[in-house]
Amino acid sequence: MERSIETQVSQAVDAWLRWLPRWEPATHRGRVAPCRRCFGSPVLSAAGLGADVPHGVQHGLSTRIKTIVDHAVAEYTSRNLPMLQAELDQQAARNRARSYRPAEGLDPEFEGLPLDPDPVPGAPFLFTIGGLAEQEDADIPALPPLSDDAKAALRQEVGLADDYANMVGREVCAVLLHHRLRIQAAIAQYVEPQIAAMLEELTRSLDAPFEPNGDPGLPEL
Repeated sequence: MERSIETQVSQAVDAWLRWLPRWEPATHRGRVAPCRRCFGSPVLSAAGLGADVPHGVQHGLSTRIKTIVDHAVAEYTSRNLPMLQAELDQQAARNRARSYRPAEGLDPEFEGLPLDPDPVPGAPFLFTIGGLAEQEDADIPALPPLSDDAKAALRQEVGLADDYANMVGREVCAVLLHHRLRIQAAIAQYVEPQIAAMLEELTRSLDAPFEPNGDPGLPEL
């Protein structure tokens, strides 16, 4: 029996709450570009995860919720949109032909994130994961071109799929509103203390050079 959207959202939030105690602040250099999945996401707004919540915390929840929407759209497409389904099946078969698929099978906390760090000017990478994946993709024959009529029909079905995704997304957001309190309680318990500790440590490190008993610095010459 197919689970209701309400049940799926509840289970997704439960899974995220089980993961959250393992979250730790990132210690590496952050990316400059915002995450396209999380930036301005109505899902995160419904969950009460604002811009003051670290992206790593946001991403795990938004990805789990996106999976629910994607699954619902896939079911709708298979039943009602034959041309789009055929195109997706061909693309899936093409993807399976690749022996190197680094973006697949990732945990929700990492799914959809860039495969490589931002480039550093003057310090090019010897290779990148994304570059290796693109090289593998270039060796797979492209899908056959569509006629103009087929393209028009496909665009219409894509529009219908988008409309359905928006409808499911609104339903998901409405359900998420009922989970706000326990989401915010978990943030207060597991995330905010770590951020406060980081800020306290940063304050101590900035104040240390000016403390009377601190390191006097370099001797005068």
